[in-house]
Amino acid sequence: MSESKAVFALTLLETSDVHGNILPIHYANNKPSEVGLAKIATLIRREREQNEHVIVIDNGDLVQGTPLAYHHARLDSESPNPMVACLNELGYDAAVIGNHEFNYGKDFLQKAVKESNFPWLSAGLLNAGSGEPFFGKPYIVKTFPDGPKVAVIGLTTHYIPHWENPDHIQGLVFEDALAAVKRWIQYVRDNERPDVIVVSYHGGFERDLTTGEPTEPLTGENQGYAICKEVPGVDVLLTGHQHRSIEGVRIDGVTVVQPGVAGATLGKVRIKLEKRDGAWVVAEKSSELIPVEGVQADQAILDIAKEHEAKAQVWLDQPIGKLKGDMLVRDPMATRLKDNPLIEFINKVQMEISGAPISNTALFDNISPGFPPDITMRDIVSNYIYPNTLQVIRISGQDMKDALERSASYFKQYDGGPIEVSPDFTTPKPQHYNYDMWEGIEYTINISRPVGERVVELTVNGKPIDPSAEYDVVMNNYRAGGGGNYLMFQGKPVVRDIPTDVAELLATYIMEKGTIEATCNNNWKVIHD
Repeated sequence: MSESKAVFALTLLETSDVHGNILPIHYANNKPSEVGLAKIATLIRREREQNEHVIVIDNGDLVQGTPLAYHHARLDSESPNPMVACLNELGYDAAVIGNHEFNYGKDFLQKAVKESNFPWLSAGLLNAGSGEPFFGKPYIVKTFPDGPKVAVIGLTTHYIPHWENPDHIQGLVFEDALAAVKRWIQYVRDNERPDVIVVSYHGGFERDLTTGEPTEPLTGENQGYAICKEVPGVDVLLTGHQHRSIEGVRIDGVTVVQPGVAGATLGKVRIKLEKRDGAWVVAEKSSELIPVEGVQADQAILDIAKEHEAKAQVWLDQPIGKLKGDMLVRDPMATRLKDNPLIEFINKVQMEISGAPISNTALFDNISPGFPPDITMRDIVSNYIYPNTLQVIRISGQDMKDALERSASYFKQYDGGPIEVSPDFTTPKPQHYNYDMWEGIEYTINISRPVGERVVELTVNGKPIDPSAEYDVVMNNYRAGGGGNYLMFQGKPVVRDIPTDVAELLATYIMEKGTIEATCNNNWKVIHD
């Protein structure tokens, strides 16, 4: 074959937002689930058998998210990190730092990085002292014999300080992701002269992929659209963070992909290059998602997880207390329409532990089962699924009203039919965790009214809230930092910080009490005309 007709086929494989899912099970009941690295592994090995030139990247949020991951981090962290061990087994080329990588602290993350047989990338995470990349490598270059040179730049959403425990990110500077990739892509082009440039960004899209219309407040949390539009020279943008399933999409010539959450799909990008006048040129690109549904789990990955899983399962089934009454979640929508014992219990524990007179929390997803009569650790982590801590912040009455209006926008405006969730809370990913329910105040939400005008009653101890008065409220650290577009909470004075996981606080509370009782004071409700 003459040089002018030389062709090279490159395959990029991406996982993102695996969130500690190794095994294909649902931990609330140990039933099978079509997720996890064990199934992803089978797909990766198959792709390597079918394609000669493969690069495999994890795009972040790997080490947190399941009871197995929690047990390892909190109770067995001296052992090798099981998620890292899986990626080592599969010969990943690199991983990107995600926001949840910081949830268990910097020491835990640095141990995971040290155990990895691959580099962790993030061009915008800088050492506060030196200004150099904190984790050593902002990018990798892979040169194929008789083939092209491929550069992969890692990038992390810089919005992390709005959510994370400050102790976990001390000494780090989070550079604007868009600015960071502009700077590093120029460096890579000038110094490495690659034939293909891939950006692996633990972040998503802030605009509609087709129209370019904003789909969220332009806070900088997600800048994928801007990267495609404003950064010249990007061939492929691997994305994540939003838990979306994106395939077959191109923005300004940039091929994009995003493989959902929990290892339900494997992202795949095919690139065909041709050699023209002595240089490799990208001729064709496409992206797709490969589902793990029906795929056999890989035995080597199952073996890696086996010991960790056995320890986690014993821990999960430890009885910690008893419940008098009913705290089961039978209908998630009903739980969000009027006060109920499960949410009231979590709020009251937060109030008792923190000393704050007002609290808010959420039903994080639609599979939270509630508590049975005999409560185990499995029940705790099945309902409180995030490693949040607590903060008491001081807010104004107006802030409280604004926050309740933000929560009230969770519902579509009522039109006489079934009550429905607003697309703003379901698209591009479900955000049930951004609908808060409060204790310590009395309020009524009318979903027949327009967004922003739905809080029709708001009192504390029977008296109307004073918009200019100050109130101490306990909430999780994600919300206290303004997470979920609760911008009214950003920068508020922190009255008290409780740096213990809420799941641990709930478990300790139940163990100390022995028996808890389901109560409901009906301090709030959602109505319609």
